[in-house]
Amino acid sequence: MQFSELWRWQGTIERGPYALIGVVGFALKHSLDRLLATWWFDRPWGIFNYWIPLPKAVRFLSLPEQEAVFLATMVALSLPFIWVGVGLTLRRLRSAGLPTWLILFFFAPFVNVLFLIMMAVLPPRTLESSRPEGNPLRSWPWLARVIPDHAVGSAALGVLATSVLGVPLTVFSTQVLMNYGWGLFVATPFVLGLVSVMIYGYHRPRSPGLCLWVSLLSALLAGSMLLAVALEGIICLVMILPLALPLAAFGGFLGYVIQHGSEHRIDTSHAFPALILALPALMLFEHAALPEPPTFEVKTAIEISAPPEAVWKKVVAFSELPKPEDWLFRLGLAYPIRATMHGEGVGAERHCVFSTGSFVEPIEVWDEPRLLKFSVTSNPPPMEEWTPYRTVHPPHLDNFLVSNGGQFLLSALPGGRTRLEGTTWYRHSMWPATYWRLWSDEIIHRIHWRVLRHIKAGAEGPA
Repeated sequence: MQFSELWRWQGTIERGPYALIGVVGFALKHSLDRLLATWWFDRPWGIFNYWIPLPKAVRFLSLPEQEAVFLATMVALSLPFIWVGVGLTLRRLRSAGLPTWLILFFFAPFVNVLFLIMMAVLPPRTLESSRPEGNPLRSWPWLARVIPDHAVGSAALGVLATSVLGVPLTVFSTQVLMNYGWGLFVATPFVLGLVSVMIYGYHRPRSPGLCLWVSLLSALLAGSMLLAVALEGIICLVMILPLALPLAAFGGFLGYVIQHGSEHRIDTSHAFPALILALPALMLFEHAALPEPPTFEVKTAIEISAPPEAVWKKVVAFSELPKPEDWLFRLGLAYPIRATMHGEGVGAERHCVFSTGSFVEPIEVWDEPRLLKFSVTSNPPPMEEWTPYRTVHPPHLDNFLVSNGGQFLLSALPGGRTRLEGTTWYRHSMWPATYWRLWSDEIIHRIHWRVLRHIKAGAEGPA
């Protein structure tokens, strides 16, 4: 292969050269990026920097000048590598007889790694007219005997085999590596949906609707098995469904496209072990390269018909709250019960008692009656899991959602009223961080509202 062929989008390329060029190209690209980011811009650079959060990418024009220049430089350096990667993948798709619009998977965060692995192992297409009964040439004939030809049998095997696979993968990620990240929440459901449909359509193409059901059932059954073997509780499984089910369907759709077609069929035998082995490898890689979790901020404000002096007394320590009516708290999420203050001024210690334990909050700023700011030195579990067993305690209940600190800001308003704003700074070690932040921000907002409304009722009520 000549160097000039790297820039062409026409023709085809075999899987061997495609894989070799891909690995060498990525190593070169990452080395250049680290060199430029570290030496020129004095910034750290890791693997996860390639997946820029969508909100940050949208706010590109409003970024500070130095950050915008850095981001623009890195994008400019990426353009020739993107051109080569897209061109080679288009040629590989043609070689495998797949539609070229699948190039969209090239740009899907984290999923693109699995897609590129598949492109590196799928063989060239074989014409159905050259095979008896339209069956492609199989590298492993025994696999064709193991997978039933009947639609129901192949669907059942696809769903069951991939669901059983999900349990040891979850154990490896959460119990061995202590990771709740991209490999577990993104790659695993995608691969379960993909492989289940590839098994389902191994002998012959199946309808897209049935492929969708097979992919969804594989993810749902895997979650049910995690509940059955006491690895997870109901609450966390419900939280992951909005992310896992679309990814499983996404993988099932790719499996349908790979197996579907009237002119040719593809031998997918090599894809099964490649994808299955890729998952723990990606989890190990993620464990080694995972960045520090970001710190998030949640603010909630309320107006109170009482002066700041009266509100301050209820902020420093508040009486016991009534039983929660919010359905999230009734499901087992931790909720505040009361707060007590030990001492006064900077160095005092506030204890905010939750349903699962106490937050210990040393006071850092005591500006009566304007600002009370504190750090957090002890965090209780964020929830009590629902489970059919006596108890279940997955690792994510310990130090995966951590409050760093908080504050109450009181602002005087006309008419003897007060604006009370509660702020919490926290971090969580669960990825994709943007998805899990949707849940954690909403939960913390509800905790704020529960406390702020109680303070409001106390400050506005009789002395």
